[in-house]
Amino acid sequence: MTARNRTVLPRELRPRVRPTPIRLGYVPLSDAAPLIVAQEWGCFARHGLEVRLSRELGWATIRDKLLHGELDGAHALNTLPVALAHGLGAVKTDVVVGMFLNLHGNAITLSNELWRCGVHDQATLRSFLAANRNRRTLTLGTVALNSTHSYLLKSWFQRAGANFENDVRLVVVPPAQLGVNLAAGHLDGFCAGEPWNTQAVAAGHAWVAATSADLVPYHPEKVLLVRGDLDSARRDEHLHLIAALTEACAVCDQPENHDAIARLLAGPRYLNLPAELIRRGFSGRFEAGQGRTLGSELLVFHRDDANAPTADKLGWIARHLLDGLTPKPFTPAQLGQVFRLDLFTAAQALISNSATTPNEKEACLLTA
Repeated sequence: MTARNRTVLPRELRPRVRPTPIRLGYVPLSDAAPLIVAQEWGCFARHGLEVRLSRELGWATIRDKLLHGELDGAHALNTLPVALAHGLGAVKTDVVVGMFLNLHGNAITLSNELWRCGVHDQATLRSFLAANRNRRTLTLGTVALNSTHSYLLKSWFQRAGANFENDVRLVVVPPAQLGVNLAAGHLDGFCAGEPWNTQAVAAGHAWVAATSADLVPYHPEKVLLVRGDLDSARRDEHLHLIAALTEACAVCDQPENHDAIARLLAGPRYLNLPAELIRRGFSGRFEAGQGRTLGSELLVFHRDDANAPTADKLGWIARHLLDGLTPKPFTPAQLGQVFRLDLFTAAQALISNSATTPNEKEACLLTA
């Protein structure tokens, strides 16, 4: 058939070309909720996106899969974009961040053995460290050496007089394995996001000494990190991805949704834990073990300008998390080349007025 005689179907009758799925990784944590909610409650679909979520063991796996192009983007630590963009501990990789996913959300959890040894707060920790100096080194788990988790552990223990040369050492453990290692006696404590603090407390192995909401209120935490080639080749989809996740973050912030979200996250495809344990991290009152309750609103997903990659957030990261890295300093202006407020601003024009309906929520819960 010649080009002249070829029949051309009207546009409405042409077969649809399925979009290439966007592959997003996440680590099983409560602050991955926006990705899971966006997938299951239709935010991605309403923006014409096909997304495939991939549960990963920890942040090293997220880093390596982004580096090798096995993932297009991910729920990620706020320092990972800098590490990849500047080749710090990894092959230099073109990446961008168009939004933050949440503020604070971590906690410092210590073993019940330390409680039995008289460590109940920073003052009693100071006495314990002085009595055991040069005789015992505490081993603390963190999810990455350069992270808010390590910063919180170092700050809290140093205020109690700890010396990180002799008194305390940090080891990297994937979030879901922290409680198991603490129960086995390999760790004396850890800092992690929810629900792994609550899980360790509920299992009877631990107590929560402090939350990041108490220590550094509203600090920036996880980000949506994507490879630069996704942004450059598929900019429109990237903007819709940011818009869909912004909508999902707003849904996650609404208290009336927390029971349903906890049940969703509890499914075997996601966190695979009892919904009640997950729900506690969304509560304004946090069960801390040893008969204690902390009045911490642990997870903030959308309010208080949580999602915009603003200069004040970048300044906090530069001052507290990147100061010891080389080359330095990483100024907010330099970070602004990776953390892109312009992308976030452009995406806000695409925000849908339609809310997730009760029927969509119920359908998702039936299949979770």
